Amino acid sequence: MSRHAGGLLAAFLIFGVLATANTGGYRFGVSDQAYYAVAALATANPALFPKDRSLIDVQSRFTLSDDVFGWLVKTLPVDLPALYFATYVLTLAVLFAAAIVFARRLGLSWWAVAAMLLLLTLRHRIVKTGVNSLEGYTHMRMLAFAFGIAALTGLIRARYLWIAFWLVMSAVAHTTTALWFGLALAAGAAMTRPAWRRAALFALLPTGALAVWALAGGPLAGRLTMMDAAWLDVVLSRDYLFPSGWPAYAWILNLGYPVVILLIYRARRAQGVATDGERALVAGMLALLAVFLLSVPLSALHVALAVQLQVNRVFWLMDFAALVYFAWWLIDGPPARGRRRWRVTALTLIAAFSIGRGVYVLAIETERRLVQISLTPGAWTDAMTWLKQQPAGWHVLADPAHAWKYGVNVRIAGEKDVLLDVTKDPAIATYDRAVAMRVSERLAALADFDRFTTAEIRALASRYHLDVFVADSARSFDFPVLYRNAGIAVYDLR
Repeated sequence: MSRHAGGLLAAFLIFGVLATANTGGYRFGVSDQAYYAVAALATANPALFPKDRSLIDVQSRFTLSDDVFGWLVKTLPVDLPALYFATYVLTLAVLFAAAIVFARRLGLSWWAVAAMLLLLTLRHRIVKTGVNSLEGYTHMRMLAFAFGIAALTGLIRARYLWIAFWLVMSAVAHTTTALWFGLALAAGAAMTRPAWRRAALFALLPTGALAVWALAGGPLAGRLTMMDAAWLDVVLSRDYLFPSGWPAYAWILNLGYPVVILLIYRARRAQGVATDGERALVAGMLALLAVFLLSVPLSALHVALAVQLQVNRVFWLMDFAALVYFAWWLIDGPPARGRRRWRVTALTLIAAFSIGRGVYVLAIETERRLVQISLTPGAWTDAMTWLKQQPAGWHVLADPAHAWKYGVNVRIAGEKDVLLDVTKDPAIATYDRAVAMRVSERLAALADFDRFTTAEIRALASRYHLDVFVADSARSFDFPVLYRNAGIAVYDLR
């Protein structure tokens, strides 16, 4: 191994450890994996989730990554937790490499590249978008984002095939994330490269025809309707979906991204260090801002497609571009005199902050291990392991907030249908009114769950054809016990 390759490998290991620590450690089965991992399991084993299949299919029909993971689990001698961890490492590797190439194409020094990588480890929420700059679990949106950064490097260097390849890879991983990169790439190229405009115009015809088909009779049919009050009641808790109702600070912070990008771009031009393709990048970011502003009145009118696309996530791309520009301004922007001492000081401070924050988040705030590949051991996991071995068609009643209380939901850990997962089902309801009505009905039915009596649970079991009830063993119910451990009991409702 060459010294250069060895240095990059060491830098990646440092980057990966700091990024993971700053997210609170790697975990399997949490957050959005409450949907994506379940969709992969459903693909791998069609016998699973007979009652929840309609809910799962609402999103899975628009993504390819679930099918890929399902096929891999079915084909290879590897379980889903190990596969997801390998994908997490791949995501960090692609993000690391793509960010370096992107920064070097913009002319950043290796000092500035190091600062950018350290800043990237500082996981933060993109305000009122529902996304974080990093995730402590495998999310295909993150991998799509890393592929999208690789595509942006092609925009700077005018590499058609490079752009096409990485954009397709991004679309396979996560469709809407790839859409925002595609818009930035297309707009940036068309606005700044006359030679590309004719090709862009020709591409508009089939693209427009495809969009009309999708909206008229294809997979997006019926999504130009208005979300009614009953539907909105289920999703309004996710206020980031409706920018017209954002507080002032959210507008100030998000609109600050294009301001930072423009100011630093002007500074780079004044110093004569702006690259030839950089104007296309800036134009692409401004085009995304325009698309977002156009979407605001549509989401305010509750047009279903405008809400479901979550156009506010374009600020995630701007966040990355602004971070790279800030790294240049901080490290390469100051006058040459005394720059080396400043670079050492700045890098030391950023590294110390990332290390300190990572230690605090991991050891104090979350009290987690750096990496937890499998499900966290405990009473809930043991009960779910037993449940997984039972008939696939069982319908489970559990605390609707069980995923939040125990860290992972019944569908992932027990591979069974569950009456309601309040941490994820309302989010899925954004994409389909019928699912929203199902979630609304079950939210009402379980509103007083903590005070339910045996008779009320028996009525629920009859109404929803439930097979078992998973409960905290501290409470006692007059049903036959199928399984019990120190913390969880599973009752027979049949």
